Amino acid sequence: MVKTAVEIAAAVRAKELDPVEVTREALARIEAADGVVGAFRRVRVEEALAEAAAVAERTDLADLPLAGVPVAVKDVAPIEGEYASWGSRAGSSTPSTEDGEIARRLRAAGAVIVGLTRVPELCIWPSSDDPDGTARNPRNPSYAAGGSSGGSAAAVAAGLVPIAHGTDGLGSIRLPSAMCGIVGLKPGKGVVRVPGEDGWFGLSTHGPMTTTVADAAVLMSVLAEQPGLAELTDPKRSRIALSTQVPLTRAPLPRAFSRAVTRAGELFRAAGHTVAPGTPRYNAGAIGGLLARWVAGPAEQAVEFDLAALQPRTRTHVRLGRLMAKRVRETTRERWLERAEEFFADHDVLVTPMIATLPLKARTWHDSRWIANVLPSVRVAGFAGLWNLAGYPAMSVPVGVHPSGIPACVQLVAAPGGEALLLGLAAQLETANPWPRTTAS
Repeated sequence: MVKTAVEIAAAVRAKELDPVEVTREALARIEAADGVVGAFRRVRVEEALAEAAAVAERTDLADLPLAGVPVAVKDVAPIEGEYASWGSRAGSSTPSTEDGEIARRLRAAGAVIVGLTRVPELCIWPSSDDPDGTARNPRNPSYAAGGSSGGSAAAVAAGLVPIAHGTDGLGSIRLPSAMCGIVGLKPGKGVVRVPGEDGWFGLSTHGPMTTTVADAAVLMSVLAEQPGLAELTDPKRSRIALSTQVPLTRAPLPRAFSRAVTRAGELFRAAGHTVAPGTPRYNAGAIGGLLARWVAGPAEQAVEFDLAALQPRTRTHVRLGRLMAKRVRETTRERWLERAEEFFADHDVLVTPMIATLPLKARTWHDSRWIANVLPSVRVAGFAGLWNLAGYPAMSVPVGVHPSGIPACVQLVAAPGGEALLLGLAAQLETANPWPRTTAS
């Protein structure tokens, strides 16, 4: 079993583990398995080994929260000597001359960046495939690992690396985490501040993808530059609402996903929390506002790419986004925020299923027409995007399993500032109901 990030870092700080050997082992796992898993767009073999050797020589080794920990980074973050492809062959392949903020924070904490993980073009879709490969779900490889942080989820769930970086604009951390049965946290708006970034009209943020809650807490503390988040604490007695109603559509759920919500409620009640049914007042305007941002956000970004070289589905998405840009209104978010605040005045946490359908099958979705991608994408992601629109923290946590082998995960949502509460509650679920960390033996 692959050691957790917390275990690796503690052993490296104590000089019981050599960061170079830890990195060699991770690279060996990637070489052995990634031909099937398809998690990585680029593996940084020589660069990672050099970074690991440098970590071993650091004078502040004893203070590094991620000392020697191999980490995978989503292929959107600037890294010195690499280029961020955003899943596309239509952009620049000129290597960056310096680290961006995310890479800088990871390196400052002692992490070793072993590779860049596969994403769908411009991070639009919940399946991470491109002409060079498909990120497959380690729990059942006939299914996709999800998206857009699908490569990161696959790398962690397969045990190739203990932790990974992701971004979440409409569920892109939480959806693949749920599909692959790992922990994924989307922090609230503004918690991870990166100057110059305001992706998808402020919907998108960076966050951790891990196999344990303790690892999520440490990586969250590094990304947010808030060391206090690394310390898990017992949560206060909370008012927890359970809901299995798919926003707006009320579509039927796979039974295993609704049972996971019930099971989480039982565990929380046993831990002393007040648990009852409760559903926010979802509204069509918020859903419409999300869809407008989903198409208009990538259209804004596409000015940096060669439109003619984009995948056909992306070109359609971009053209539609340019038409929809005028429909992105702040009033849409404000009206939904009023309803969210109304709900959280009476509740501390909302528990829902994380995905509304089984994941997409693993295939070359980038070859399919736009509408063929849109319909399954919208169906699977029904519970996720509204909390990006509100800017509230939300987290995916494994609870059960579907007969297909796909995990049944729940989403925990809290009001702004609730990241520590979510981590504490997730830790209670983990203690009471442990999940299989990875598919690696």
